[in-house]
Amino acid sequence: MSDRITVERDGAVSTLRLNDAATMNAMTPQMARDLHKLLGEESKTARAIILAGGERAFSAGANLKESMPQGQGKPDVGATLENDYNPLMLAIRDLPVPLVSAVNGAAAGVGASLALACDIIVAGRDAYFLEAFARIGLIPDGGATWLLTRAVGRVRAMEMMLLAEKIPAARAFEWGLVTRLVDNDVVEQTAKDIAVKLAAGPPHSLALIRKAAWSAADSDFETALANERKWQKEAGEGPDFAEGLAAFLEKRQAKFND
Repeated sequence: MSDRITVERDGAVSTLRLNDAATMNAMTPQMARDLHKLLGEESKTARAIILAGGERAFSAGANLKESMPQGQGKPDVGATLENDYNPLMLAIRDLPVPLVSAVNGAAAGVGASLALACDIIVAGRDAYFLEAFARIGLIPDGGATWLLTRAVGRVRAMEMMLLAEKIPAARAFEWGLVTRLVDNDVVEQTAKDIAVKLAAGPPHSLALIRKAAWSAADSDFETALANERKWQKEAGEGPDFAEGLAAFLEKRQAKFND
């Protein structure tokens, strides 16, 4: 396990922090594998997870020195996507608990993908998002082509990817890329407050909401309706609805358990 990711636990909330200030938290294949493993481990006990970086950067993208495959001939740059980053992004999609990102400074390349794949994205006013792949002759990865086109539409996504220019946090908020825009010094506290609220929520219901929302992004309307019917049945048979209904009828605050 790399020491470039730290784990901070506070009650039902876990914070996974990218922690390599010397490289502005540039991602390596090993870090992708470690983050994948940690997300799986923490989601077994935490009720919400925060993904954070540092003050200068959430993540500057891929660490090219450590990411390039070795050997003769032309490198298969897609290999590390298949082996390391794509499994991580699928694990994020399939998490059973809500995931909140706390973004200060740069969120570039695959680092932007990590931040934007979270359920709620809190960004500091000096943060920025950058799809720099065209600058080095590559294409956006980490699911960026899917995430961006669905978040901001094809035209704005094209601008981000083709021009490879920084998108300041204020513009990202205006475009709908981030959900909360706050002062730099309260980014992590804001993310923590949100995570604590989520951790107190109905765990089975929130897991199904995540599942339904990710599915709906690639479904037609009829399929979304059918999935809602299927998963609503599952939710209605679970303990969250039993407690939520009882609390509603008794006019009290619901207390959701694992």
